[in-house]
Amino acid sequence: MPTRYTGTPEEIQALNTYIKLQRVAETTLANTTAHLSRYGLTTSQFGILEALYHLGILSQRTLAEKLLKSTGNISIVLKNLEKRGLVERHRNPQDLRYMEVRITDKGSELIADLLPAHVAGIVAEMGILTAAEQAELARLSRKLGLRTE
Repeated sequence: MPTRYTGTPEEIQALNTYIKLQRVAETTLANTTAHLSRYGLTTSQFGILEALYHLGILSQRTLAEKLLKSTGNISIVLKNLEKRGLVERHRNPQDLRYMEVRITDKGSELIADLLPAHVAGIVAEMGILTAAEQAELARLSRKLGLRTE
């Protein structure tokens, strides 16, 4: 759906491009994460488990930065993961301001079980694009992302 805004040609093009980008991002995310509900996980919970699984112990602040979420949001998500025994939080003994988060064995098993299907879903979703198109999309995404940092 194009913009209804009546502005300059540059404004209309930018808005239409932004709308397409936003719609494809939302659609792709929905398509590649729908299976997570079968595991009782939200996208944020999966993101935390995946980060801890691959990167090891992280602080709550680092997790928030990596997932582009607020520390308040991460705290709530972690609380729910803790209730399920998927993560543990401990104060850093050297600096009590930092809460360290680690994935439990139960959390590692869950991620190890669902990661292959998750990756396969992403590969299938992105398979509509050729390898060259995927590289171009990655390049343009990086360019846009670096512009906002």
